[in-house]
Amino acid sequence: MQFSFANWIMNPFVLMMITVFLGMLFGKIKFGKFTFGVSGCLFVGLVIGWWVYRLANTFPKTEPGYKEALQLIKSGVIDKGFFTLFLILFIAAVGLLAAKDIGVIIRKYGSKFVILGFLITFVGAVATYGMALILPGINSYEVTGVYTGALTSSPGLAAALESARESSSQLAENYDSLSERKKQEILKAIDPLGRVKAKDVGFLTEEQKKQFVKSAEGGVGIGHSVGYPFGVLIVILAVNFLPIIFKIDVEKERAIFSREINETRISNPINRKQDTARFDLTAFIAACFLGYTFGRLKFNLGPLGYVGFGSTGGVLIASLILGHIGKIGFLNFRMDNKILRVIRETSLAFFLAIIGLRYGFYAFAALSSGTGIYLVITSLVVSLITVIIGYLVGRYTFKLNWVMLAGALCGGMTSTPGLGAAIEAVGSDEPAAGYGAIYPFALLGMVIFSIILHNLPI
Repeated sequence: MQFSFANWIMNPFVLMMITVFLGMLFGKIKFGKFTFGVSGCLFVGLVIGWWVYRLANTFPKTEPGYKEALQLIKSGVIDKGFFTLFLILFIAAVGLLAAKDIGVIIRKYGSKFVILGFLITFVGAVATYGMALILPGINSYEVTGVYTGALTSSPGLAAALESARESSSQLAENYDSLSERKKQEILKAIDPLGRVKAKDVGFLTEEQKKQFVKSAEGGVGIGHSVGYPFGVLIVILAVNFLPIIFKIDVEKERAIFSREINETRISNPINRKQDTARFDLTAFIAACFLGYTFGRLKFNLGPLGYVGFGSTGGVLIASLILGHIGKIGFLNFRMDNKILRVIRETSLAFFLAIIGLRYGFYAFAALSSGTGIYLVITSLVVSLITVIIGYLVGRYTFKLNWVMLAGALCGGMTSTPGLGAAIEAVGSDEPAAGYGAIYPFALLGMVIFSIILHNLPI
């Protein structure tokens, strides 16, 4: 009998299952009255992801399993396809769970969510820019990346990459007309060792132009990779500890919210109760498919370029709309909550585990490097300031119930992992409705402010 430990431990299925198993065990440990619950998968994933990536990088060429090590490094520990799959399953489940009240939520809180969505992303952008001015060594591309990472926005990352590609290409083409300082910044991006001086270079070759564009995109990616796990941590901790810090009675808030929603639902004949199916797999897959397809569409927003909702936004919007409609022909989108909750919790556990596995190495590596430390500090400060200001405005200016505000904070930061933590912390699926209502406006804000950050002097 043969058994290769290296082949086994670097298998993505083994890594995911070990991480979820240990993460759920860690999530059950009590720290006083607090437990991490399913979020424990993220913390365990960060440690395992860092360890296995380092193992793969130092794996001897002569040993069996070297091929698997190279594949692990190439895929970023876990292939992004798994990330997208479990994200879609999780979002579809929470969207269908929250769909029955989405119409009531939008009518009751609509304008507040529009303002809060833009406010949260604006505060995040201002905080990011402020930190970039204070801390040395961060370029404009890394700044934009850490902004999208701190606010855990994958669609924002896509917009930032596209903007970085366009702005860097334009700078490279106009190199000869730039200031000496700007030329030196470009040359430093091309040659980090600083061996080439601006005074010695009159123009860029085609190869140098391509290298600068690649470096700009890489800067966005590095900033996002470092900022993302710390942004996730702050949101998860916030939805668990804000009620403790501000002495919110979660049970009372939930009871008040349920009463208000029920009164509104009863008073409106449109919100009549509909029959539910135990579980309609065909309808569930249809919601995932249509939502994913919608998320791939790009809409022309003029100077902002072409913007799409991505997998998260597309599936969420489709699930909310289809679940609100209820039944279309033989497809019943109103399903048994117990089954949807099982799908939600299972997919969330794997989703959080994959985030940890994919970003663990970047997170720990950043803690041991100079510029990385600045990016970590920036992401922590930006996430914290954004959450606190979003909470204070939502709670004391807009008088939002904590059930809705918990979801709105996560939606304003486009944080899918945060939504999972909010649902678990509140003990209800209703935060998903707040998340879905605010998400489109926060996404638009992310795109606008990501582009603006590129063009500000740093």
